Amino acid sequence: MFLCGLFALCVELGVVVEVCLAGAERPNIILFLADDLGWGDLGCYGHPVIRTPHLDAFAGQGLRLTSCYAASAVCSPSRSALLTGRTPHRNGVYTWIAEGAPVHLRTTERTLPTLLRAAGYGTCHTGKWHLNGLFNQADQPQPDAHGYDWWMATQNNAAPSHHNPVNFVRNGVPVGPLEGYSALLTVDEAVRWLRSERDRSRPFFLTVWTHEPHYPIAAAAEYQALYPELQDVVQREHHANVTQLDAAFGRLMQELDAEQLTSETLVVFTSDNGPEGDGVTSPGRGSTGGLRGRKRHLYEGGIRVPGLVRWPGKVAAGAVCDVPIIGSDVFPTLLAAAGVSVPSERVLDGVNVLPVLTGQAAAVERERPLYWRLLMAPQMKSALRDGDWKLLADERLERMELYNLRVDEHETTDLREREPEKFEQLRSRLIALTAEIDAEGPDWWKTLSPNGGGVVRDEKQKNKQKKQHSGVKQGQRQQVSPSGGRKAEQQEQQ
Repeated sequence: MFLCGLFALCVELGVVVEVCLAGAERPNIILFLADDLGWGDLGCYGHPVIRTPHLDAFAGQGLRLTSCYAASAVCSPSRSALLTGRTPHRNGVYTWIAEGAPVHLRTTERTLPTLLRAAGYGTCHTGKWHLNGLFNQADQPQPDAHGYDWWMATQNNAAPSHHNPVNFVRNGVPVGPLEGYSALLTVDEAVRWLRSERDRSRPFFLTVWTHEPHYPIAAAAEYQALYPELQDVVQREHHANVTQLDAAFGRLMQELDAEQLTSETLVVFTSDNGPEGDGVTSPGRGSTGGLRGRKRHLYEGGIRVPGLVRWPGKVAAGAVCDVPIIGSDVFPTLLAAAGVSVPSERVLDGVNVLPVLTGQAAAVERERPLYWRLLMAPQMKSALRDGDWKLLADERLERMELYNLRVDEHETTDLREREPEKFEQLRSRLIALTAEIDAEGPDWWKTLSPNGGGVVRDEKQKNKQKKQHSGVKQGQRQQVSPSGGRKAEQQEQQ
C-alpha cells in the first residue's frame, strides 16, 4: 500500500513538494522525543541502575547512535531544528520560549508535517509543543498551522504537575483535567489517533514529545517500587520516571505490533538536550555518561543525547554508529525516507544522513559543520564540531577552547595553543558561520531576553545586550583570550 508514481507534485496551502519514489513504498514515520533525557540515562547507553527494557530491546532491533546531538542545550530551539532542518538562530527560536513570549516558530518556515502532509501523509502531534509563547491563541501559529491534522499538546510543562494534568489542548479545545501520568497520557492519545482518527489509506507522520523526565518529576508507585535499594527519594523518583517513560514508549511500540504496522514504520527516538540539574543534589538526577556539562551547556553533556533508529529491512538490527548526527539532520533525512525533496529556496543546516543509517555510507558530507549557539548558556555560548574537532566560544567570539573529541570526549584538554593551524581554521569558520546565520535569522535574540525570549524591560540589561552583540554580526577578527564566561543570570524555568 501507499504506492506512488515516479514523480508527483502535491500542492497544499501554497506548499509545493516533489515526491520521488520510483514505485517504492512510503514508510510511516514516528519521531519520539524525550525531555531532558541524558546521554547516559538508558540501559543501552550504559546506565548501571535505570531500567529501560523497552528502549533497550528497541535498540537491539535497530541502530544506536553514539554521537547523536540535539541542536541546542535547551528545549524549544532543539524542537525547532527537528521540524525545520535549520539551526535555531536561523529559524528564530533562539532560546526556550516562556509563556507569553513573542518568540515562536514562524509559518515562513517549512516544517516536516507541512511538507509530509502536502505529500499525502496524515499528521499528528501529541505531548509537549513549546514552539510558541502564546499557546492556543490566534496571535501566534499553533501546531495545525505547521501541518498537523490532529494534535493534543501543552505549551510547555504539563500542569500543575505531570500527574493528573489539566492544561492539555486538543485541536484548539482545552481537554480539562486528566487522570494519569503525562508520558502515558501522551502515548494514549497517539494510540487513540492510530486506532480511530487517522486515515488508514495514507501513510502517517506522528510526533510524540513527552514531558518526562523534565521537572516537575512525577513517577507512579509501581515504577518507584522497582528501585527499593535507592535510599535517596529524589533519585528513586527520577530513575522511576525514566522507567515510566520507557513503559510509555513500549506501549506505543506494542500498538504498532497490534496494528501490524511495525514492518512499515520508521521510528526515531531521541532527546531535546542533556539532563537537568547537577546530578547530585537537585531533582534532576539524569546522567551524561560522564560527559562534561549538562543542560544549558554547550559542552558534550548538554548536547549529546541518545539516538535510536528502527526501520525493519532498511536499518540493520543491533548496529552501532559513531558518525556525528545533529537534530537538524532529522528534517532532510525523514523527507528522504518518504521520498520528498527538501525545499530548494532556503538554506538548510541539516543533511540527509539516511545512507549512513542504512549502512550505504560510512560518513556524512556536510557543507557546514555542526553548529550551536545559546546565549543563555552559563559558559561558552557558541560551538561547532568539524570531524573530530570541536571549538567553543564565548558570546563575543573572543575566548575560545579547542578539543579533539576522538581522544578527549570529556573535553579536559584545551588544544588551541598546541594546534594553532586547526584552531585558526575553526575560529574563522565559526565567525563566518555566525555572521551568515545572523544575516538571515530574525533579530529577536538582539532585543529579547536570552532566557525565555521575554521582553527586556531593564534598560541596563538592554544596554548590556547591545554591547555584547556589537561586532559579532560583522564577523570581525577577534583577539583570543583565555576561556571563561559569565554565569547565566537565571536558569531556564521550563
